[in-house]
Amino acid sequence: MSGSILTETVDGIATVTLSNPAKLNAVDLAMWHGLRASMQTLSAEPGLRCVILRGAGNQAFAAGGDIEEFLRVRATVDDALRYHEDGVAAALAAVRDCPVPTVAAISGACIGGGLEIAGCCDLRIAGESARFGAPINKLGFSMYPGEMAGLLALAGPAVVLEILLEGRILSAAEALQKGLLTRVVGDEAVFGEAQASARRIAAGAPGVARAHKAWARRLQSAAPLSGAEKRAAFDFLDTEDYREGLAAFLEKRKPVFSGR
Repeated sequence: MSGSILTETVDGIATVTLSNPAKLNAVDLAMWHGLRASMQTLSAEPGLRCVILRGAGNQAFAAGGDIEEFLRVRATVDDALRYHEDGVAAALAAVRDCPVPTVAAISGACIGGGLEIAGCCDLRIAGESARFGAPINKLGFSMYPGEMAGLLALAGPAVVLEILLEGRILSAAEALQKGLLTRVVGDEAVFGEAQASARRIAAGAPGVARAHKAWARRLQSAAPLSGAEKRAAFDFLDTEDYREGLAAFLEKRKPVFSGR
C-alpha cells in the first residue's frame, strides 16, 4: 500500500504531511510524485504565505525512500533515471522553487530522502531527539546528483561528504552545529514552533517574503546584477503593502498586509 501526501491550508498557511506511518513515512514513488504536484499547486496560490512540511505522527519526518520498491521501480539504468530525475529530483525542485517561505517541522528520523526534503526548505525546526543522516553507503548506492545539490547548497561539501562517506547518524544538536538546522526545540514543541514561525512569516508583507527568497537564490550566482535587476529590487515602492507598512509604522499600529 502506497503512502500519501496530505495538504491542508488554514489562514494562508499550508501544511503538507508526508504520510506513510507504517514505514516511518518512507517516501515511495507515488509520494514523490504527490509531493511535486502538491508543491506546484501551492506555489500557484496567490494568497498563500507559508508552507509547513512535516511527517505524519511524531516518530519520523521521513526515514528515507521506500527501499522495498527499489527492485521494482529502479531495476535498470533507465528506470533509475526516471525514478530519481522525474520522481525524486523533480519533487525536491518543487519544494526548493516554491516562491513562498517553507518550514520543515522535523520530529524523529530525518534520513536519506527525508533529509533531502528538509534541506530544500527555507527553515528547519527539529526536536531535540531528531536524527539525521544518509547511510546509503551501507546499501551500496550513491546519492543522485540532482538530490545532492540541495544539501550542498545548504551545508557545503565538507558536511555533505562527512554524512555520505561515514554514513553516520547525527543528533539534532550536531546537525544544528553543522548548519543543517535553523533551531532545535523540545520534542513536544516542534509543530507548535513551526506554526509560530509560519505565523510570524505570514504577518509580514507576502511580496517581501517572496522577494527575499528570490534574491537569496539569485545572489548565490556569480553573475553580476543587471541594471534592470537593480531597479526591480525597488518594485515594492508601487505596492499597497509598502504604503500600509509605512502608515502603520507612523501610526504606531500593527500593519495589515493584503499582498497587493
